[in-house]
Parts: sequence; structure tokens; C-alpha cells
Amino acid sequence: MGAASPKPLGKAGANPLFLREEELRQGIEMLFYAYRDFIAEPDAMLAERGLGRAHHRVIYFVGRYPGLHVSALLEILQITKQSLSRVLGQLVEDGYIRQTPGPQDRRQRLLELTERGRELEQALTENQRHRIARAYREAGAEAVEGFRKVMRGIMSDSKDRAKFDGTPPRR
Repeated sequence: MGAASPKPLGKAGANPLFLREEELRQGIEMLFYAYRDFIAEPDAMLAERGLGRAHHRVIYFVGRYPGLHVSALLEILQITKQSLSRVLGQLVEDGYIRQTPGPQDRRQRLLELTERGRELEQALTENQRHRIARAYREAGAEAVEGFRKVMRGIMSDSKDRAKFDGTPPRR
């Protein structure tokens, strides 16, 4: 017996009873489907290189924030030092990431992508950027702001939510 199809929302738009069980379940299910499709192409590219989603997350955030401290990366990813060490070690060994000592504290490790790492990060992100851009264009500015509010609302950590409070991202 197959899974029941979700009941579509009416042509008039969102159901005014959007907090009903069915609408909440649809939201959860949509997140699962969207994430599955959002990550499919990068997963295949990573698998060809013997890498996985944990590697993708590290590559993404190191690319997004060059010079990121290992401790800050641990905070972002919410994983153990042991887990990060395994993933980061492979990325350094494979030539995707470079670690340099901090200028004041030599024990501090700063992370940046190598040229090879930048090429991989761009390839992994390209499909995802196109998906987000297409969805944003189709939804319109008001819906994009609504989406951002919903995503901030799902985040548990107030520091994480504050990163998306409307100010331009750090680059």
C-alpha cells in the first residue's frame, strides 16, 4: 500500500488554518523532499571522489568564511572534534583545504580552501544556487522573506538566527 498523497492547498493560496496537523505534516514532508533533491547532485559528485555530506558541509563553510577557526567550524556544524578531525584530515590530505596557524596564537588553526577546494565548492554549490534562484524568482520577494522568516523560526540557536536578521552576510 503506497503512501497517501498530500492534500493540495486550495487555489486561493495557503489555508488559513495553517497550523492544523495536515499542514504541519506537509511542511515536514516538503522539507524532506526539498532536502533530498537539493543535495542529490552534490552527493553524486562527492561520491565520485570518495567524499560524503560531512565533507560537503566543511567545504561549504570553509569556502563561505575563509580563515575560519576550527573552533568556529565545530560550533557551526555542532559535531565532535573527533568527527571533524576525521573529515578535515581527509580534506587536507586530498588537497582541498589548507590549515595555517593563527597570527597571534600558533595553536589556533585557520582554514581556507585551496584552488582545488574552491573548484569543488563551486561545482557542488552551482546546482544548489540555481535551485534557490529559480525558487526565489518563482515565489517572488514577499514569499522569499516569508521563507527566510520560517527558516529562522526553525533554527534553535539565537546566534544562528541572528546571522540572518536582514543585515548583509559577512564575506
